[in-house]
Amino acid sequence: MEQKGVELDQEMISCSICFDLLKDPVTIPCGHSYCMSCIKTQWDGEDMRNLHSCPQCRQTFTPRPVLVKNTMMAVLVEQLKKTGLGAAAADHCYAGAEDVACDVCTGRKLKAVKSCLVCLASYCDKHLQRHYDVAPLKKHKLVDPSQRLQENICPRHDEVMKMFCRTDRQFICYVCSVNEHKGHNMVTSAAERTEKQTELEVSRQKIQQRIKDKQKDVKVLQKEVEIISRSADEAVEKSNRILTELIRLMEERRCDVEKQIRSQQETEVSRVKELESKLEQEITELRRKDAEMDKLSHTHDHNQFLHQYPSVSKLRKDPDSSGIDVRPLSYFEDVMTAVSELRDKLRHSLTEGWTNISLSITQPQVLLQPEPRTRAGFLQYPRQITLDPNTAYECLSLSEENKRVTCMIQTQNYPDHPDRFSPVSSRIGVYLDRTAGILSFYSVSDTMTLIHRVQTSFTKPLHAGLHLWKNGDTAYFPELQ
Repeated sequence: MEQKGVELDQEMISCSICFDLLKDPVTIPCGHSYCMSCIKTQWDGEDMRNLHSCPQCRQTFTPRPVLVKNTMMAVLVEQLKKTGLGAAAADHCYAGAEDVACDVCTGRKLKAVKSCLVCLASYCDKHLQRHYDVAPLKKHKLVDPSQRLQENICPRHDEVMKMFCRTDRQFICYVCSVNEHKGHNMVTSAAERTEKQTELEVSRQKIQQRIKDKQKDVKVLQKEVEIISRSADEAVEKSNRILTELIRLMEERRCDVEKQIRSQQETEVSRVKELESKLEQEITELRRKDAEMDKLSHTHDHNQFLHQYPSVSKLRKDPDSSGIDVRPLSYFEDVMTAVSELRDKLRHSLTEGWTNISLSITQPQVLLQPEPRTRAGFLQYPRQITLDPNTAYECLSLSEENKRVTCMIQTQNYPDHPDRFSPVSSRIGVYLDRTAGILSFYSVSDTMTLIHRVQTSFTKPLHAGLHLWKNGDTAYFPELQ
């Protein structure tokens, strides 16, 4: 009860204009007290009307009253300051430069605790109370304090923009809907937000699924690192044991084999780690994007939501990592086989055997399907191939259920089809991974379209080559940006 009394005393000796402790307190004829400078500033603004009023009770005075210092109130203020309670009164949640200020407060403004989307104003605790007490105001939508409420006002008609024109993709007020946007596809901002909220949730589900898929790929790659390292250790151990039997002839080669295996182990692990790191980065980016979408989905301001939706909801095209394949056989198995064969053939074919070992070690083994080595192996992957009449050239005749094609002099009556000619690409992109033995050609525009891919072992330097078909053809190597 004692603390309650202190709080009441502080309110009584505070200026209702600046909300601070009274400074040079003066009392006007109605009995209310103010800081001398505060009430003088207030009345200076009313001098044009020659009618002065009390900011609290609104009683008017003519002529302007003479201000007289309230000595008793000044003593009370000084006593309160000496007890240390003045600082508590001064620290009354005033709005700073980064805060949303109460639109109703005069003088030094308090921090706003809520903004009203109907009134388009922000309120401190004191001035917000009417929204809790007055029945019509209870229906207003209150949100966290916002400095961007004026963005909801129509610049043409000075009305609240509560509608969204889907035809022009912009917020409008009621006057706009019956004038400039008459006949357009219009909905309320709330309805548009509901639809976009649903789309946002779908996008979030896609992102979350991508995260799960990439996490699975990361686990696969982590397992590959273990298998590569374990297989490399086994290959080194077995190779050493076999080559020791031929120590007099193979001492030099033994060290070379081990070095190459370790070098390839590092290469393979590095490739997997690089892929793993890339996936982790993509997961981090997707989580950041998911967090942005989550934050946006909880935005109370419909218009603010719709302002930010286009940039937040846009997703980059996801590079497909779900096609990661691993070699089912033990790593470096070919190396051990070659070493075993070399043990028997070394005296007669040392050079040939060493070449086989080197090729077996450097062959890429991660993320590649093992090639079949027999006809039976090839027949494990049969595919029935047929020719597509939609893409066939007009001088080609298809027969035998589109399994046979014959070049003809006369043109065939194929109907026009957009698949017959993809537009000719004026810009070609070339991607080379020499270690993996991959060479790819792309048609470059806003998107990358694969034209052709070669997968082999490159044993010699590669050079770019051009073939200009007819007179006037040109080629140009631009600066990459």
